[in-house]
Amino acid sequence: MHKSSLINVNSSLIDVLKKLDRLPTTQTVFVVNDNKKVIGTITDGDIRRGLIKGLNLESSLAKFVFRNFKFLRINENNFDKLREFRRLKLKVVPLLNNEGQLLKIYDFSVLKSIIPVDAVLMAGGKGERLKPLTIDTPKPLLKVGNKEIIAYNFDRLHQFGIFNQHITINYLGDQITNFCKDYNNEIDFNLVQEDQFLGTAGGLSLIKEFKNDVILLMNSDLLTNIDYEDFYISFINKQADMMVASIPYKVDLPYAILDTENRIINSFKEKPSYTYYANAGIYLLKKHILNYIPSNTIFNATDLMETVKNNGDHLLHYPIRSYWLDIGKHEDYEKAQMDVAHINFD
Repeated sequence: MHKSSLINVNSSLIDVLKKLDRLPTTQTVFVVNDNKKVIGTITDGDIRRGLIKGLNLESSLAKFVFRNFKFLRINENNFDKLREFRRLKLKVVPLLNNEGQLLKIYDFSVLKSIIPVDAVLMAGGKGERLKPLTIDTPKPLLKVGNKEIIAYNFDRLHQFGIFNQHITINYLGDQITNFCKDYNNEIDFNLVQEDQFLGTAGGLSLIKEFKNDVILLMNSDLLTNIDYEDFYISFINKQADMMVASIPYKVDLPYAILDTENRIINSFKEKPSYTYYANAGIYLLKKHILNYIPSNTIFNATDLMETVKNNGDHLLHYPIRSYWLDIGKHEDYEKAQMDVAHINFD
């Protein structure tokens, strides 16, 4: 996409107008010099303002260029800067290298954020409880509506700018590998083969390199529209070492509950309600937490939580207030089919 948005400063205004006509979404052309360094941008508004000032179709393109443009720089922590750009309602933001050359264009008609995390999706399970549906198809590739379960997660992560996505595979893993091949060229997939089942966190030990200092671990068979940016901000603000997404689960008791000691009633509550928090299978963790995970050993996320707690690290939870469903049983799968048309993924 970004090559079609570039134009040399020595081009004509007509050339710019032709490019803008082919960019209905972003409506921004990036102007470069002979060294391919971005020197500014041009939009329809810049051309209109230039014509009002007396410029014409024969005027130098450089006179139309808006030079005080906003951008992101590679290898910098751009998260706070990005949030400010969104507050300013910018449609597109370029990512530049250290020489000022364009690497990528972030289109905020598509993206909600760009969160500096690597995602790891656990997709190696057999889906025993969903047989016979999973005899020939891995559970992540079962369709909900007209789309695969794992595809909802790929797309949701991509919406929040999580482009580095590691997928651990085992059972019928070649099908998942083939599915990822041409799925989305903006997502950097890394397929990680588990030679044995390693649980819901053990596969992390097989990944040799992460590009970010925070990792998002999740089950691949979830259907959710969780706000990953809010989850990440909570993780950072609370200075957590590991944060567990949770589902509020309310229990209403139909009777008066007595608080007793030696048969003496100290107090009672009439039909009380209690809220508990269930593990949602989505986690954020700092990279140093990976040191707790043994190699080639079955190790679940709950084992990791216990280890984090025992080592005195900061273990917190994050209540999900939006939609979430673990598709583990046939009744869950049927519920997902009914719910999916009413879930807001935008």
